[in-house]
Amino acid sequence: MTCQQERSQIKNREKAMQMLKAKLYALKIQEQEEQLLEIRGEQKEIGWGSQIRSYVFHPYSMVKDHRTNYETGNLQAVMDGDIDGFINSLLRSKMQ
Repeated sequence: MTCQQERSQIKNREKAMQMLKAKLYALKIQEQEEQLLEIRGEQKEIGWGSQIRSYVFHPYSMVKDHRTNYETGNLQAVMDGDIDGFINSLLRSKMQ
């Protein structure tokens, strides 16, 4: 990188270093944004019909994951935190 805006070589070097730092900073920010996008994955718009799971409490008990079509009739266990079946079905669908 060259910078010859000033008459002084020292000032030109300082200006070049500032420009280099700015470019490196911009590259680092861009890299971090790309990593965040990769971590986030696919995000859908929140709206009607975009839910991940349906919970039916009455007249019968059922929980269904719309991404993997996994469903269970043990609603109380899911509400108590037993979601291993949903996690496993999602992982299996991601591997295929």
